[in-house]
Amino acid sequence: MNDIEIINFATTPSLVSRYMRELRDVSIQNDPMRFRINLNRIGEIMAYEISKRLNYTQEKVQTPLGFAMCHEMTDNVVLATILRAGIPFHHGFLDFFDKAENAFVSAYRRYKEKGDQFDVLVEYMAAPSIEGKTLILIDPMLATGSSMELGYRALLKKGTPARVHIASVIASRQAIEYLCETLPAGITTIWTAAIDPDINSHSYIIPGLGDAGDLSYGEKEDN
Repeated sequence: MNDIEIINFATTPSLVSRYMRELRDVSIQNDPMRFRINLNRIGEIMAYEISKRLNYTQEKVQTPLGFAMCHEMTDNVVLATILRAGIPFHHGFLDFFDKAENAFVSAYRRYKEKGDQFDVLVEYMAAPSIEGKTLILIDPMLATGSSMELGYRALLKKGTPARVHIASVIASRQAIEYLCETLPAGITTIWTAAIDPDINSHSYIIPGLGDAGDLSYGEKEDN
């Protein structure tokens, strides 16, 4: 495993623990709006924690009664989201990084004719330049890590970022290990609200929470 930092919110009980409990609970999952709001809330909290790692400068600000020295962020932030499950999670980040640029990547599983094997395809991307910027790549579920890696590789067509932050709600241990082997060492930090022990034969996280996209927006037909 290379030099990539892992931040796991589950190691310290907090409000994130409450939102995670509700996201996982099948008796609460029948409320899509509540599910989306909880993804948004975790996104806001994670954005705040990531903001502590960014660069700032001091600026002199005029107030009605004098002057105050205030910190202003100097990083150029790009929020990149894997569609579609990433949208409510992304919105939480955008609530805090309100001046950030945004990128969107469509990555999905295409299952083969027989069995549980699938390819991950990237069919669409809309992104600004990420050259020398701080890239926050957002996807609530990291099952195998393949979608995240392919999304990152697609974004490299827009430049090379100075820093990379991977943001997820639940990651499998396999996905963490895979991303630590495939993403750039020294500039990457992985943030997650929980690391679950396994994935099943369909590559869904166990115990996980199910399909975050379906729970947010309704079921879809399989490709």
